[in-house]
Amino acid sequence: MKNVKAIGHIAVSVKNIERSMDFYVNKLGFEEMFRLERDGRLWIVYLRITDTQFIELFPDGVGDSAPPFANVGYNHLCLEVDDIDAAIAEITARGVTLTAEKKLGVDQNYQAWIADPEGNRIELMQLGANAMQTAAIRRINGQA
Repeated sequence: MKNVKAIGHIAVSVKNIERSMDFYVNKLGFEEMFRLERDGRLWIVYLRITDTQFIELFPDGVGDSAPPFANVGYNHLCLEVDDIDAAIAEITARGVTLTAEKKLGVDQNYQAWIADPEGNRIELMQLGANAMQTAAIRRINGQA
């Protein structure tokens, strides 16, 4: 599809909406944009990541945690940051624990990992100058 502009949002089912809101708003700093109700009950909380990217939180999720890493399906959310050390310092100061410390990945990007209260994996990634993704972006922009 040539007319796709971006990934607009991801939707996450959560068991405890208050706990998830605390994590995404107070710990990660995302902004609540609006709430929708259906049949008199909270249905969606819409959170802003960037001006055009959002997370939808759906309350009343079933189960105790996100599926294991190897299960079929979406695996993790990656948040690209300009400065991974600053991002780590900011969120750890707010009480977020890293599930994997910062390292240089095989793709030549710096990465660190956290999880939301439901166990959904979140990668923090700083693009490296020699990263495969950086080279791909340069090619796309005619800079290769």
